[in-house]
Amino acid sequence: MIRTRGLAYRYGAGPQLQFADVDLPQGGTLLLQGRSGTGKSTWLALVAGLRGATGGDLFVAGIQLGTQRGAELDAWRARSIGFLPQKLHLSSALTVADNLALAYFAAGRPRDDAAIAQALALVGLADLAGRKPHQLSGGQAQRVALARAVLLQPELLLADEPTASLDDEAAADALALLQSSAATCGASLVIATHDQRVVQALAGVPRSQRLDLNAGPAAATQGQGLNEMGIQRPLDKR
Repeated sequence: MIRTRGLAYRYGAGPQLQFADVDLPQGGTLLLQGRSGTGKSTWLALVAGLRGATGGDLFVAGIQLGTQRGAELDAWRARSIGFLPQKLHLSSALTVADNLALAYFAAGRPRDDAAIAQALALVGLADLAGRKPHQLSGGQAQRVALARAVLLQPELLLADEPTASLDDEAAADALALLQSSAATCGASLVIATHDQRVVQALAGVPRSQRLDLNAGPAAATQGQGLNEMGIQRPLDKR
């Protein structure tokens, strides 16, 4: 599902971010952990094809990223990747249902209102299809964005700090919904976070891995096995 080798990215003339290698199978879960500024959002953007790597190889959902351009890459992303960003990017001018329908436009597919209704039902918002984003609570808006992310049955679901602004109960609900939504569509799940509540909640989940960016780029370039280095390993309770 995701395979990286020597993945790196450089912002302009700044230092290069070097990431540890990852092998995430289909249906697996990866916790991308690190403080602000360690490259979590950059790693997600690389995997989603929103940025191009400046070094290494990256394979996602059966293709090698960097070999597609323009409309071809956009269509692949819309079909294969579900993305739950920190900023939800819901259009204030559109209803909830129409916001979801934008996913079909991006993928070059005809609108499917039955599938839209099913996705909203999956996240418990079946009766809010006609509302505008300003008529939603923060939690409801996040669930709309999640419904949009899983609408096209993606192979990979990416979530960037999904619990950052939530209290304990809402955070637990959001994480459970992410996991159940990924399981429903058979997607691999990547969660980028520095929230220890997420780390604890995912401890012991089968087929879960952790990529700890706090270890720094130098540690990822030593050529050792990642399990020995402690950069990527099954999640464990601490």
